[in-house]
Amino acid sequence: MSDGSSFYITTPIFYVNDVPHIGHAYTEVAADVLARWHRQAGEDAWLLTGTDEHGQKILRTAIANGVTPKEWADRLVETAWKPLLQTVDIKNDDFIRTTDERHEVNAQKFLQHLYDAGHIYTGEYEGFYCVGCEEYKQPSDLIDGTGEFAGVQVCAIHSIPVELLHEKNYFFRMSTFADQLLALYEDNPDFVQPAAARNEVISFVKQGLSDLSISRSSFDWGIKVPWDDTHVVYVWFDALLNYITAAGYGHDDEKFSRLWPATHIVGKDILRFHAVIWPAMLLAAGIEVPRRVFGHGWLLVGGEKMSKSKLTGIAPSQITDTFGSDAFRYYFMRAISFGQDGSFSWEDLSARYQSELANGFGNLASRVIAMVVRYCDGEIPTPTVFSEDDDLIRATEKRATDAAGEAISRLAIHEAIAAIWELVDELNGYITSQEPWALAKDPANRARLEAVLFTAVRGLGTLAVLLSPIVPQATGKLWQALGGSGELTDVRIDQAWQWTGGTHVSPLEALFPRIEATVG
Repeated sequence: MSDGSSFYITTPIFYVNDVPHIGHAYTEVAADVLARWHRQAGEDAWLLTGTDEHGQKILRTAIANGVTPKEWADRLVETAWKPLLQTVDIKNDDFIRTTDERHEVNAQKFLQHLYDAGHIYTGEYEGFYCVGCEEYKQPSDLIDGTGEFAGVQVCAIHSIPVELLHEKNYFFRMSTFADQLLALYEDNPDFVQPAAARNEVISFVKQGLSDLSISRSSFDWGIKVPWDDTHVVYVWFDALLNYITAAGYGHDDEKFSRLWPATHIVGKDILRFHAVIWPAMLLAAGIEVPRRVFGHGWLLVGGEKMSKSKLTGIAPSQITDTFGSDAFRYYFMRAISFGQDGSFSWEDLSARYQSELANGFGNLASRVIAMVVRYCDGEIPTPTVFSEDDDLIRATEKRATDAAGEAISRLAIHEAIAAIWELVDELNGYITSQEPWALAKDPANRARLEAVLFTAVRGLGTLAVLLSPIVPQATGKLWQALGGSGELTDVRIDQAWQWTGGTHVSPLEALFPRIEATVG
């Protein structure tokens, strides 16, 4: 297993029954920011994402569209889900599909191992099933329907009626792992985060676990149960295995040993699958449990969870076509406390773009570069005498670097950005108070002017390094304008204030151009 120097992080694999919305992109960006940060801190970071393509919901969607399930999945993956990664600038290391042979074959190996070890038995089950969740529901998971579904019980998440199913299936003896799971949560408080999610999971397990139905015989779109091809593997049992099949389980022991265990970033609505079922499966197989399961909140539009069925789904391109991928990434990581629900509004996005990105960071960069060009012919000064004000900026660079890194270690992306933004604000205040444009008018102040401009350039370079995982396009342009040495992504982010560069700056275009058009 991993010696700790690797950082393997995953998103959920997303269901291909429809096209992605900004809720999916939010998860992708969060995982990508964390992967980029750890990669730039010198760790062996590896980001996995992908698609979940089996199950009854996919089968029904494909039939409704007059194609086979595989044709439907292929179409959605190529036209919607892979393009999403480009839209919001995701730098993933792998993309797994549950229809990949590497997944299907090795998922069967895992299942056979559990069967041979006596963790699986035959039984019958009757219960209310939500096709939207691909999950049997307890009475407490149901609510009274409204509108066209008035008078019937509906899923609390999807607001659609549940179906009463009675099947003879194979069952995983999950109930036998309740005590081990509770011990896991007790011994490793960081295993499930944030704290509210951990408390929810503990409460759920303490109520008692039932054994899990892990096969279906009423339809055939899925991975065949290896010892009984009249059954297919339950879609969630199948899907969870992607995290290890992509990492080498069953076919690349060296890779699996290097990468596993992983940090899982998931939406809170699928927390129980990842924090209860998944570790129980791994305990049964004798495989180390994940390093951490982090359940982030929902994106809310008009007070409701992002949903295609409720017409609250917003395509990421609706934002990026106007504001760009950097603004998308910054806004959702900055405006929402990672781990809590957050409301999206076009007005807030537009306001933050203008005040924080365009005026705060972008204008700072443009002003400093322009002044070095104007007052020093583009040559970065090399002063030897600094004032207390200069030293304070240098101290803030170090403090912001350390604070941001500590926040990232807790997956508190919003806190990391807030720490970095202290340097943005202090640099803006520093430029205002030092008035380099006034210093430039008197040759007697030349030494002071050069110290101010040098300090500002140093601060900008530190910002370029620290913000690289969050706004990679803008920081890449800034890095070039500053004459930074080597590739920006190769500069150690945990030593951001120690960056090195050349002797000259070059003109810089606006990093975040003014947007006049009305959006929303």
